[in-house]
Amino acid sequence: MIRSKPLTDRQAERDNMTESLSGATRLHYIVGDPIAQVKSPAGVTQAFADHGRDAVCVPAHVSPAHLADWVRGASLAQNVDGIIVTVPHKFACTDLCATTSDRAAFLHTVNTLRRNADGSWHGDMFDGLGFVAAMQDKGCPPAGKKALLVGAGGAGSAIAHALVMAGVSELAIFDPDTQRRASLVDRLASLKPCPVTHGSADPTGFDTVVNATPVGMKESDPYPLDVTKLEPHMFCGCVITAPAITPFIAAARAKGCNTMTGADMFARVRDLMVDFLLGK
Repeated sequence: MIRSKPLTDRQAERDNMTESLSGATRLHYIVGDPIAQVKSPAGVTQAFADHGRDAVCVPAHVSPAHLADWVRGASLAQNVDGIIVTVPHKFACTDLCATTSDRAAFLHTVNTLRRNADGSWHGDMFDGLGFVAAMQDKGCPPAGKKALLVGAGGAGSAIAHALVMAGVSELAIFDPDTQRRASLVDRLASLKPCPVTHGSADPTGFDTVVNATPVGMKESDPYPLDVTKLEPHMFCGCVITAPAITPFIAAARAKGCNTMTGADMFARVRDLMVDFLLGK
């Protein structure tokens, strides 16, 4: 008699998930360009299962030129309930929403879409809230801290807004795209809870240093800022999930800094996105 090998927990979960798929399964996409690097589909699908929902999250690789057509096509499927948005579509997807949260409207960027009653899309942005929650998990609440943020894109904009709303004493923003940086600085400064200024690649004098750019995903990438100026008292965070430990985070740890990875951030963002997609 041939004895089969016992299933690992991961294999058992995969088999259970496969067996549960049917025509009644609700569909959610994560759309980006590229998309192979994202870790979201498994985690979000598992989160749906944990909530007792028959739903899955699957990746869609869509170029910017075809994004609007793709969203229109996906909207025709009546079993598509949500779309998670990643680089570089967070700004463009805002214009494809019929409604948004006040936060997303202010930032003009979204990372999650769910259906309105009429089938149109309602968008919100959770990157910033998730980042701040992950900071607090690491023992670094942002209130009263002087922060440098590198990157004024979709994730960077949301993190900048969340840091300001969480009570940082000052926020400096650095991005080589001076027009995009200036627009974000001006909009955040208009809120007037703290000074918001134009920063540089030099982290000297800051308590919190954040990389909200894709710089560090490739081995050939330079550092997003001058890591030689990092000091042990600084808290350093990064939004990149692959590689798990970016050169920036590795350099910060070598300097004795408390750090937070993109995976730490995404665990918190994922919970917020799933609650939103489930209508909570």
